[in-house]
Amino acid sequence: MPGFNLIDNPWIPVADVGRVSLMDVFTHPEYRALGGNPIQKIALMKLLLAIAQAACTPKDEAGWKALGVTGMAKSCREYLEKWRDRFDLYGERPFLQMPGIKQVVQEKHLQSFGAGFYPDVPSDNNTILSHTFIERKMDDADKALFILTLMNFSLGGKRITGGITSLAGVKLGSRYSAAAGPSQGGWNGQLHCFILTESLCESIYINMLTFQQLEGLNRWSDFGFGVPPWESMPTSESDEIANKHKKSYQSCLLAMSRFVLLEGDRLYYLDGIRYPKIEEGWYEPSLAIDTSGASPKVKYVDIDKKPWRELQSLLSFLLNSRTLGFECFLLKTGENRLRGRKCKFAAWSAGLAVSSNSGDQSVKKNNDFVESTLWLNENWLSDFPFEFEQYKSEMEELEKLGSYLYSRIKKYFSLLTDTQKKGTVSGKNKNQLVKEIPRHAANQFWQLCEREAQKLVDACSAPEETRNFELHKLRCRFVDYLQQTYNQFCPRETARQMDAWAQSRPNTGVYLAMHKGGAE
Repeated sequence: MPGFNLIDNPWIPVADVGRVSLMDVFTHPEYRALGGNPIQKIALMKLLLAIAQAACTPKDEAGWKALGVTGMAKSCREYLEKWRDRFDLYGERPFLQMPGIKQVVQEKHLQSFGAGFYPDVPSDNNTILSHTFIERKMDDADKALFILTLMNFSLGGKRITGGITSLAGVKLGSRYSAAAGPSQGGWNGQLHCFILTESLCESIYINMLTFQQLEGLNRWSDFGFGVPPWESMPTSESDEIANKHKKSYQSCLLAMSRFVLLEGDRLYYLDGIRYPKIEEGWYEPSLAIDTSGASPKVKYVDIDKKPWRELQSLLSFLLNSRTLGFECFLLKTGENRLRGRKCKFAAWSAGLAVSSNSGDQSVKKNNDFVESTLWLNENWLSDFPFEFEQYKSEMEELEKLGSYLYSRIKKYFSLLTDTQKKGTVSGKNKNQLVKEIPRHAANQFWQLCEREAQKLVDACSAPEETRNFELHKLRCRFVDYLQQTYNQFCPRETARQMDAWAQSRPNTGVYLAMHKGGAE
């Protein structure tokens, strides 16, 4: 039987390095950041956190400080050596796999990996829209990463094997639909946030939780911290081990929402443990959750509004000890730990937007990964963070500018359609002109502005003598993007178009005047 031990063999993508092993991650502090697509990065970060928490969860913040990055890395190396036999992709106890599903799933139901790009197996009538859907041959490193992403982020739907009896003895109908992985969520895809530093090991260390914090959250009172699945694997989706696992913190780091088993270039694929929903008490510290209402709400991925535009709301706790909106526990914990330390750090947000129809999720239309990384400095963590106040103000004005562009383009097409001869523009076409085109234009404007997101953060953190100058330059650039977008979507080739263009042309004088004095 082949062997591929994840502790020694390279399979984890790392920026500027390539693939490395689990042992390498905790041996080389110079590794900067994880690689791969955003979902793979989140799944890998959760796995590394699961190892760190199992190896050396501190009692409290004092214990966390005493542990240090070096102590954490040393404990993780010792832990991996202790559990070495549980991290092999093959063998009697294959990593995150269920050999028992061979008893219930016939060989004719073996599934393809597809492209391995999304945490999902292709359906029988899968439509090939791009290279991301084309099946490719995967090596052992690819298979390990694919299985890992399935555990937390599997898409809900009917791709799992149906028409059989599950490991728990439950009859699954031919149209049986599996729930989405808990980290993906059962709707359009949930947004995850972490604090990153310039070292991968330190990023893991910063995002660790203590026993005191876990008790304070009071989310896992029944089974508390729990154990990672490789230490104690369930035998079915509802046995005693499975029930304990889904009510522990370790399940938030590494779930088992699918039962799989490798078989050459195919895999057995079955529904796994069903986890609670956010409304039922499910809680992941990396999610942004609003608990101010009658029931908790989670922040979903929004393709039209990338995470960098919501930094001011995600970090609102910097100004208020208690917020009434969305709050991410890992962001808040990481920021508190970095106070007083002279280092750069980043607020990293990522997720996968999907389309959902009656519980069936898929990647289509404008669905895509989203990811934003904004680097900040220690001044943002002071008792009176002027930099954050400045950034918040700039983003409020920039949001107004984006809304202003939308209204101007909407007016342009309203003027055109209103002056058309009666009967030449149908109601459906007019609705598309007046609503859809301005929306697409606004999306393009924000894509252009995204290029300057880090520069805007840096300008807000600049010394007082140069801050206004830098901000004015950026405002001029944002206005250029607005004018480019307006001219692209609002042609002026005919007399009627020229008239509508002139009447609707944006006036950005007030927006540019705010920092003009400082720039001069």
